[in-house]
Amino acid sequence: MDGYLGSYATLGLVLAAGVLLFVAAFGANRLLRPATPAEPAGKRIAYESGIDPVGGDWAQAQIRYYVYAYLYVLFAVEAVFLFPWALIFDRPEFGGLAVAEMGVFVAVLALGILYAWRKRILTWT
Repeated sequence: MDGYLGSYATLGLVLAAGVLLFVAAFGANRLLRPATPAEPAGKRIAYESGIDPVGGDWAQAQIRYYVYAYLYVLFAVEAVFLFPWALIFDRPEFGGLAVAEMGVFVAVLALGILYAWRKRILTWT
């Protein structure tokens, strides 16, 4: 298919095939599943290492665990940007401007760590 609308027709065919595959998969699931699924005893109770559960099912996590996870993800993703820069740093077309840009980037990272340290977010109690 060529021409202006050819790529749209290809996209439409791919989308139609995807919808058809989706409907076929769910239809096969409906036809092949048991009429009344088995419900073994104890299926819906919480499993705690083979022992009967004690207490309720409500557990509250402290916010600091989420803060640690957020800070880890934030700095891990930002650290990923250092690797491509380090690979192309020695090329002739990259000079002082590339070093200055990465200096600003690392300074922003350092300010984030300093802010978290000053707010005592990084202390484990």
